Amino acid sequence: MIVDDGSNPFELGVATELFGLRRPELGRPWYDFTLCAPGEVVMHAGMFRMSGIAGLEAVERANTVIAPNRPDPETPPAPAVLEAIRRAAGRGARLVSFCTGAFTLAAAGVLDGRRATTHWRWAELFRISFPSVRLQPDVLFVDDGDVLTAAGSAAALDLGLHLIRRDHGAEVANAVSRRLVFAVHRDGGQRQFVERPVPEIRNTSLAPVLAWAQERLDRPLTVADLAARAAVSPATLHRRFQSEVGTTPLAWLTSERVALACRLLERGEPSLDVVARATGLGTTANLRTQLRRQTGLTPSAYRERFAEPVRRARVRASPPRAMAISPVARAR
Repeated sequence: MIVDDGSNPFELGVATELFGLRRPELGRPWYDFTLCAPGEVVMHAGMFRMSGIAGLEAVERANTVIAPNRPDPETPPAPAVLEAIRRAAGRGARLVSFCTGAFTLAAAGVLDGRRATTHWRWAELFRISFPSVRLQPDVLFVDDGDVLTAAGSAAALDLGLHLIRRDHGAEVANAVSRRLVFAVHRDGGQRQFVERPVPEIRNTSLAPVLAWAQERLDRPLTVADLAARAAVSPATLHRRFQSEVGTTPLAWLTSERVALACRLLERGEPSLDVVARATGLGTTANLRTQLRRQTGLTPSAYRERFAEPVRRARVRASPPRAMAISPVARAR
């Protein structure tokens, strides 16, 4: 693993935990893990300095090379680091990056024409900076054979366990994940973690209509209803939405319904039928479809991941809802 000025200690810790710790309980040879740097380096925010570790010559002997990341992806990597990565790629070493480490690999030219991912916060900058890379912004990690990239910092754990699964099999990966108390596989991609701020409305002409609709999401609102409320034609409403909100009326309605569904699931609402009705999504099937489309997760998976612990426990412990059966039905 290459460490450079500004590298994040979290990803360094993940790699050290996964590949550097001895694991005699597994009964098999483990990785020969080495940290290396182009000299003494200062870690992110000056937390500490790293010295006394191997130089970049260690990269020449590595079968797998983990590129350094940095908090400011617009800061160019050290030329010596880029050259070491290029030489490693030239001799067929496996290349790995965590979070913004994809910027380092891309700057070295080893991602051209390849699939890759990076943190959602920097996805647009990455796309602009490296248009020849086939960016996949929604996933937790991308395995493109001999080049593997992870999204955010915690996705380093997902990719690291995937590497262990590739190298040692599922049983070993499961054993390591249990030691970490971390899921060996997480459902969904990084869409579930993307911040979705309410769009700034430059012109306030639609604000009363949006507030009116947000109070009635449980009803079967249509674009025509919104247009009537705004006292404009549906075509004019479309133009105003595109100009002021940046999307279509129907897409905005659906997004608001899904956002409300997420809040209800986070509060631990146990019934998907209730969530579907309360949000205007109608059916549990539509709820599942729309939630998966926008977050990458099923409703139950979303609730399990994001519900408050006490409320999540109540959902698990709650008995099945009683069903009233009429005397006629019993007789039958």
